[in-house]
Amino acid sequence: TWHLKKIPQIVSERTFSLDSPKFEAKTKLELNSVCGIECQRKLPVPSSSDLKDLLSYETVFENGTRTLTEVNVLGVALDPAGNTTTQRSSRRKRQIYGTDSRFSIYDKRFMTTFPFNTAVKISTGCSGILISPKHVLTAAHCLHSGKDYVKGSKRLRVGLMKTKSRGDGRKRKGAKRSRREVSAAEEDPEVATGLRRQSKGGGRKQRRSGRKQGTSDGKPSFQWTRVKSTHIPKGWLKGVSGDIALDYDYAVLELKRPHKRKYMELGISPTIKMMPGSMIHFSGFDNDRSGQLVYRFCSISDESNDLFYQYCDAEPGSTGSGIYL
Repeated sequence: TWHLKKIPQIVSERTFSLDSPKFEAKTKLELNSVCGIECQRKLPVPSSSDLKDLLSYETVFENGTRTLTEVNVLGVALDPAGNTTTQRSSRRKRQIYGTDSRFSIYDKRFMTTFPFNTAVKISTGCSGILISPKHVLTAAHCLHSGKDYVKGSKRLRVGLMKTKSRGDGRKRKGAKRSRREVSAAEEDPEVATGLRRQSKGGGRKQRRSGRKQGTSDGKPSFQWTRVKSTHIPKGWLKGVSGDIALDYDYAVLELKRPHKRKYMELGISPTIKMMPGSMIHFSGFDNDRSGQLVYRFCSISDESNDLFYQYCDAEPGSTGSGIYL
């Protein structure tokens, strides 16, 4: 019954224009200094006015313009107990131990079906998850350093999985290209580069390279879609302490055009005791397994009002993956 709990409603109240960002920050796929559970124990419970401020959000559009939207939060129940945790022992230093428990998914029957096909790739090097026909949830630090938007986020793209077939590339001869090829070239610079390379060779060489492209059967390729707008909460932009606030490390991307696949519905996470098997699951595109969709599941060891600790194996590239139960 955890998913039947109502999600608080965020209602827009006022929108202001801001100066365009510089898009000069460097992408960081790993965070070093963060305000985790121990840090949060020292923080007061946010008031209603605090939540209005922290959940207000910036929007950056594909033309580089930026706005700030102030919001009201309806249907939220504040916990007077504060940021309590299930365990009072301090968190251990992160260590590498045991067997890598990640699973690479090769079978296209799983790769292209729910819930695995809700995983998407972000052009800045992270992962994300589909949460509506036009929206993607990912990590804010994949797009914003806390001070400025990262390089490459102005022309942001989202890659939806598709599997390569053995016939891919056979019809790509000469100067004639299908609308799908042209659209892909417009969406993704890597595709455009590949098409230019094809057009330089002779007909016989093109046919050989076309057949070669289809040999990686079962590996995901991506249908790239441009992002219309990016929304990041003020809680990430300003932080609630001297460190980066992980509880506001999220961003919502609006796609330029809708997809037609099933998406993951948002819900409020239950406590560990109410969680099915006390386990979480997520899939992403870890950098050390290039070209593979990587799935994992693990148990939760600790929790607060906003965060929980887990021991899933992960590598940069999986950052921003959506967690599901």
